[in-house]
Amino acid sequence: MVVSRPAAGRGSEADAARRTSWEAGVREPARLVDGSREPSEAGVAAFIGKQNAARWADLRRFIATGYPGVFSVEWLFGGKKHGWTLRFKKSKSFCTLVPERRRFKVLLVFGGAEREKVEDLLPALRSHVREDYVGSATYHDGKWVLVTVDSASVLSDVQQLLALKRPPKESAPAGTRRAAARALNLRGASSVRRA
Repeated sequence: MVVSRPAAGRGSEADAARRTSWEAGVREPARLVDGSREPSEAGVAAFIGKQNAARWADLRRFIATGYPGVFSVEWLFGGKKHGWTLRFKKSKSFCTLVPERRRFKVLLVFGGAEREKVEDLLPALRSHVREDYVGSATYHDGKWVLVTVDSASVLSDVQQLLALKRPPKESAPAGTRRAAARALNLRGASSVRRA
């Protein structure tokens, strides 16, 4: 196998560092693993990429406007293996956002009663969220579903699942309430079909 290298004196120091790390077999971390400081919004946006940063901001806005003052928001560091995550929690976890290189994921945990509601909604989901749910393990504290948010339809599905977990406040903007209404209407429609 022949590996071509740029001529000496060409390229930036960053290019040289990338070549050196690539040649040594070292990969860039897939998650934010610098435990010395919490990630900044700008740092997260640069790490997950422009399109994903817009989806990240949309999801954060959905939670902030649909559930004002409900959740404490905290960055958690899971060590070098798991890196930083952003958790929304009241008495139990609502959801956790997991920034990864050029993407992000959402961790949702559904208890027994919530799983029944989600399973009614599954046929109406338009994305890989359905497969992520079905393929997830169920533990003593619930079904842990990790969803990669890689499109507007997946973001919409995640918003519907969040609205099923906890309906948004009445004072929430129309768009947030529409996601909740879609989830509840679709759930009702699928219950009727099964009857």
